[in-house]
Amino acid sequence: MNAAEMRKKSMEELEQVLKDLLREQFNLRMQKGSGQLGRPSRVRDARREVARVRTIMHEKSRGSAA
Repeated sequence: MNAAEMRKKSMEELEQVLKDLLREQFNLRMQKGSGQLGRPSRVRDARREVARVRTIMHEKSRGSAA
């Protein structure tokens, strides 16, 4: 999902996406620790997606307060 698609979502939907991404990031870290991770680049991608969602959530919260 790209940033433009995420900006169309409500805050509740973004919170759910963030929760799912954090769960996925945790699972990837566990796979990496046990040596079962197939695509190591997926850890970096998950981290970036989390940052993207948090940035959009912050933008939305600042936009409604201003």
